[in-house]
Amino acid sequence: MKIIKCDLEGVMLIEPDIFPDRRGFFCESFSAEKYRGLGVNFDFVQDNVSKSSAKVIRGLHYQTAPCAQAKLVSVIEGEIFDVAVDIRRSSPTFGKWFGARLAGPFRKQMLIPPGFAHGFCVLGEGATISYKCSSHYSPRHERGIRWNDPAIGIEWPIKDPIVIERDASFPPLVMQKDIFE
Repeated sequence: MKIIKCDLEGVMLIEPDIFPDRRGFFCESFSAEKYRGLGVNFDFVQDNVSKSSAKVIRGLHYQTAPCAQAKLVSVIEGEIFDVAVDIRRSSPTFGKWFGARLAGPFRKQMLIPPGFAHGFCVLGEGATISYKCSSHYSPRHERGIRWNDPAIGIEWPIKDPIVIERDASFPPLVMQKDIFE
């Protein structure tokens, strides 16, 4: 397994070992013991799968304490541009973002710790994403930041995205009250 550290503290890309043969391939997509050895010390309690069409942007989402989530994002099918935004006010990288292309099946994973908003856009015809969460989904603690907040300046690699009204109506980062210190 290969770890790629990112400019945002705690965010990392993980390249799992893939073992192809004439039948297909085998990949251990998660092993708590192995990942702890790499510094991934979250107890994941919920797995989610999301399927999205071409040009969809989902996010930027996060949950507040005590339900803040770490996420381990993998692509099962298709390709996405995955984004983490640092929303920890005391961080030297507050408001900065990191993005990476993730393609299926399981070529790379992105680890996004608590204190970051998460979003992605679909590249190509569609994508199926799997992600582990360190806290259960809590509607009461769910928040979001506008996907195209100019102060953050994410360089989304698609034009004319499909964004649901809820995600489009999230306030910008500067108006967020429930972010991390």
